[in-house]
Amino acid sequence: DDPYMAMSDFVAPLSSGIRDYIGMFACTAGINAEELVEDYKQKNDDYRAIMTEALADRLAEAFAEYMHEEVRKTLWGYAKEESLHKEDLLKIKYEGIRPAPGYPSQPDHTEKLVMWELLEADKAGIGLTESLAMTPPASVSGLLFGHPDSKYFAVGQITKEQATDYQERKSWDTKTAEKWLRPILNYDTDVQEETTMRFVPRERAPDYQERK
Repeated sequence: DDPYMAMSDFVAPLSSGIRDYIGMFACTAGINAEELVEDYKQKNDDYRAIMTEALADRLAEAFAEYMHEEVRKTLWGYAKEESLHKEDLLKIKYEGIRPAPGYPSQPDHTEKLVMWELLEADKAGIGLTESLAMTPPASVSGLLFGHPDSKYFAVGQITKEQATDYQERKSWDTKTAEKWLRPILNYDTDVQEETTMRFVPRERAPDYQERK
């Protein structure tokens, strides 16, 4: 049977006496991009509008990829000798992961609130909507783990008992818990869909890639 994993598995416990770290980041390539897209739409230039959005998205992903490489090779320096081809980077053959809130390894979008407070991401022009989608849309954020055995996984569906346990640890009421955890609940609720998800193509979302 496959193991049941948690992100805490990739951080040394206090009892180990090992000083360990996790990181976090937020980056964007979308400053003023929405205004440019809207200008093209007003001119009925759908091609340039679509290409502007696509280019901004890919630049943001490239920024995140470059930042992660700098962490591995320089800032944390645990992979100083790493030398990977582009194909190997896309297959995540490096050590470490950068899971993002709202994706299978960390399905709770509200963890972005903690990240934004610590990072002061708003000072870089990156904000959050009421549904906790990032703005500008061409933005990427996540946590950084350097454990050599860290890998992406999916939390999967959770039961009412598990949701209640999580709710208590987050100091939430039931309605709030079921609102934010709705995509992974294995039971029906009375809570209406109130969040807006921005879907990312499978090939661009690190959480959906598998280490090969």
